[in-house]
Amino acid sequence: MEDAITIFVEQDNGERIALEAPTDMGLSVMEVLKANEFDVQAVCGGMAICATCHVEVLQSGPLPEMNDDEAYMLESLPHATDSSRLSCQLKVNPELDGLVVRIMPEA
Repeated sequence: MEDAITIFVEQDNGERIALEAPTDMGLSVMEVLKANEFDVQAVCGGMAICATCHVEVLQSGPLPEMNDDEAYMLESLPHATDSSRLSCQLKVNPELDGLVVRIMPEA
């Protein structure tokens, strides 16, 4: 697909599943995960107020800086890491090509 990138989801066993994500639709990584039937609750629908789309970024190029709402939500999670992000706040763009994430369990 033209105008698409590849995002990888690492499973618990280390296997990486490749997902094709269009860059011309304004989607978030959360929306790509849900469209590919990954177990991402995304209760708030991408508003950065529930943290049910929490992922750990294992590999990436430069990521956009997180906003205050995302930082606040991540601070409230007991299992957040230094590389945690809310997938709803990561918009699919060419710079995310090759992104590797692990879906984190809910608290």
